[in-house]
Amino acid sequence: MKITDTEIIKLDTTSKLVGIASIVIDDSFIVKGIKIIQGINGLFIAMPSKKNSDGEFMDIAHPINSSTREIIQKAILDKYKQILKEEK
Repeated sequence: MKITDTEIIKLDTTSKLVGIASIVIDDSFIVKGIKIIQGINGLFIAMPSKKNSDGEFMDIAHPINSSTREIIQKAILDKYKQILKEEK
């Protein structure tokens, strides 16, 4: 699996949500609405989710294993950091 495109919308906010990402996988499949969050231990991503009838949030799309999650997170955070550097 290869992330072939990454788009970031940087949010100017004082909340923990600092951006929204979309990724394209193998020039064939797009996942939109991935949140970029500033946590206590640094940046991380949260996959797109929706609220179910119990009031709990459930991921709509997500990686099945940790190595795939790392690939996705690295691609998104690298692009986000690049955007921050370009703004300076």
